[in-house]
Amino acid sequence: MQKLYKFQTADHIIAGPNSLGDLGEQLHLVGTKIQSALIITQPPMEDLGFVDQITNQLSAKGIKAQVNTNILPEPTVENIEEVFQSTSTENYDVLIGIGGGSVLDTTKILSVLRTNDKSVRELLGTDLVEKPGTPTVLIPTTSGTGAEVTPNAIVTLPDEELKVGIVSKHLLPNIVILDPLLTLGLPKPITAATGMDAFTHSLESFISNKANLISDMVALESIRLISASIVEAYQDGQSVEAREKMLVGSMYGGMALTAAGTAAVHALAYPLGGKFKIPHGVANSMLLPHVMEFNMDSITDRLYLVAEPMGIEIQGHSKEEVAQNVVDRIVEWTNMLEIPQNLKEYGVTEEDIPELAISAFKVTRLLDNNPKDIRVEDMETIYRKLLV
Repeated sequence: MQKLYKFQTADHIIAGPNSLGDLGEQLHLVGTKIQSALIITQPPMEDLGFVDQITNQLSAKGIKAQVNTNILPEPTVENIEEVFQSTSTENYDVLIGIGGGSVLDTTKILSVLRTNDKSVRELLGTDLVEKPGTPTVLIPTTSGTGAEVTPNAIVTLPDEELKVGIVSKHLLPNIVILDPLLTLGLPKPITAATGMDAFTHSLESFISNKANLISDMVALESIRLISASIVEAYQDGQSVEAREKMLVGSMYGGMALTAAGTAAVHALAYPLGGKFKIPHGVANSMLLPHVMEFNMDSITDRLYLVAEPMGIEIQGHSKEEVAQNVVDRIVEWTNMLEIPQNLKEYGVTEEDIPELAISAFKVTRLLDNNPKDIRVEDMETIYRKLLV
């Protein structure tokens, strides 16, 4: 019997160049009268003038705004709790998160901490958030995480050297602003890593055990948009067209993983981020071709279907050849985007491999989505391929 599948995302999505300038006019969409706002971000967003754009619009509407820039790049439970404690005594009608995935995830968590009498650790897991949070507006400034449209938020547990997720429909935002002009200044390494992160979301969702007709639609469109623009966005960071395709493609990737879920690539990536602080997009990029090779005998038909959206010729080639060409194209991208492919660069040694594999094996929420059973020994083999 076919399983049911569901799809849910942000309430309102506003996209296009200069869409940030429409924020003040769209705040009524949160469904409550706004008198005060908390802007959650990091110092670079202030330096670039993005925060001023928001505060000026809020001021014109008579809305008081405060700004908190204390979010770490890879926020820990303690970091999020500290920010919550420092802001919990004020009443805010809306939380506005502007930045990368860490900022967006933290904004979502702060929202539900304000309305649920639970700590961050008590919310770790699936469907443990009981009440809706404070209304949120999420404004991504990278094209990678898709966090603006997912019910997920990732936090780092330093004591366990692992990243863990909070999953709840109450994390979905009220408004999303997708303004490609905010991404024009992204440095090349961030463009590359976040772009490949977004691509990984879509490809893993497409080959996931939970893939369905809804997730396939957004995953394939994400793959098409990212494939057509990731190299251009990297080589010409001022291309608004490429940046817009990357931003919307990333959003579709977030929708795809919401509907179908990521798999072994992400499970293997989490310990690398938790223990060795390897940026999430870099870890995914490293692992993606090797995990696809491992899964190959179970996903050949699915990889064949993503070839055309990736711009790969299929005429005159067998499904097996096309599927291998998909993996080869991913390797080609990582080389063109100058993404590291050696775990030794981050201090990983042969002695670390067994512990990393055991940690990854515990991420059953994602491993259950993988189209092929994967053992601890298989994970060790994949990690070793990146010790070059």
